[in-house]
Amino acid sequence: MPKHAKANAASAAPHPDYAQAVARLSARRRFGIRPGLETIQGLLAELDHPERAFRSIHVTGSKGKGSVTAIAASVLSATGAKVGRFTSPHLLSYRERMEVDGTPISPAAVVEGLARAEAATSAALRRGTIEREPTFFEMTTALAFDWFRTEKVDAAVVEVGLGGRLDSTNVLDAPVGVITTIELEHVEILGPTLAHIAREKAGILHPGMTAVVGETKPTPLLAIDQIAHPLGVSVWHLTAEIAVGDRTIGEWGQEFDLATPHHAYEKLRLPLHGIVQAGNAALAIAAVERFQTAGGRALPESKVRSGLQSVRWRGRLEKFGTRPEGWLDVAHTPESARALAQSLAEINPLADPNGNAVIFGCLAEKRADEILEALSPLATTVVVVPVRSARALDTGSMRRSAEGRFPKIVVAPDIATAWRLARAAADPDGFVLVTGSDYLVGDLIGEVEGRPEAEPDLSDPGVAHPSEGSAR
Repeated sequence: MPKHAKANAASAAPHPDYAQAVARLSARRRFGIRPGLETIQGLLAELDHPERAFRSIHVTGSKGKGSVTAIAASVLSATGAKVGRFTSPHLLSYRERMEVDGTPISPAAVVEGLARAEAATSAALRRGTIEREPTFFEMTTALAFDWFRTEKVDAAVVEVGLGGRLDSTNVLDAPVGVITTIELEHVEILGPTLAHIAREKAGILHPGMTAVVGETKPTPLLAIDQIAHPLGVSVWHLTAEIAVGDRTIGEWGQEFDLATPHHAYEKLRLPLHGIVQAGNAALAIAAVERFQTAGGRALPESKVRSGLQSVRWRGRLEKFGTRPEGWLDVAHTPESARALAQSLAEINPLADPNGNAVIFGCLAEKRADEILEALSPLATTVVVVPVRSARALDTGSMRRSAEGRFPKIVVAPDIATAWRLARAAADPDGFVLVTGSDYLVGDLIGEVEGRPEAEPDLSDPGVAHPSEGSAR
């Protein structure tokens, strides 16, 4: 069984009203996704504009934006600044979504902050400055920005929830915007092509900003440049202005060289596994460099090194146990599954697929056929398990997607059973990979390590954890 320390999210004392507060937040999921800025702007105005109280780095993209946010926040914290970090979704606790210098918001601060945001909502509705109730994500954004102001952060690194142009985080006057990669995702909202999606992501750019871009495919890259250039936004591109050099890997993570417009680094150490993480770190470092120079401050190389070595970002090719090794990764697109397969092949170049197993579960809107195709060279056994969400893809559909790709297909009713069956199927010298969904990875961590006390389940509104009765 893995010997992980309890997550920071579990360390704060429970608050008697916390579960009720988060339940009220979760109930707002019934409002769905409502792209647009009018409601968040009205809510933040009622709160006296907390988003103007700190400088920020704004991060969007289809994949890697959470990793870039975590790495950039860690490097900024190493400089001595007080740094907020806003990410989504969470794995175990709602409080993971907003942190200051690596410490999640306390249950008491959630209760107090939500009360302020709810009072502001009521006032704005009465005055007519907003025309509808805020969604779950809009309220969470307001809560985070208000808390960052209360904590007097010097800076915040803020991850976009969905898209960019109409995302509720797009109220920031950030000097730096990061666009990681562009993939086909949420096409019903963002548009049917990579160019459409790229233009939505580039909606976070504004005059005076520097864009740090990890995308390299010609079509979306052209779309980003076509948004940036008329605004006078300078663009730093990965593989051009930002270049990752020699790279080596080890059990502890990886080491790589990096050149940015400001500095050349040799043998930077990053305690994260995976081919994509060197590129994510490169984007994060370049973004922090530009953020610092925009504020008239330097970024010493020593701070970059210490910040990288302090990065913690769970569920991203995370090693989880031994004999057989366990690996957790939240990959949920074909592109990220291919990168995951390449990374595991790099880490275990002599691994025999007959000795490995994959645990897989995903949401219904994901491209399960393509994801499982990308994962199929890794293992002969796949255990399909339902994700604990009303939007989960059923196990029958997952089984059909796995047919012809995995010789051995097992259906499990829950993640605890899936973990037991997959470990039994794998050889002691092989590995078990758990992937397909943030919900699935978070579920396994919760099953093995325990869930934070008094933490309501937030995988989906109205869907209870199997260990909880139907009363909640």
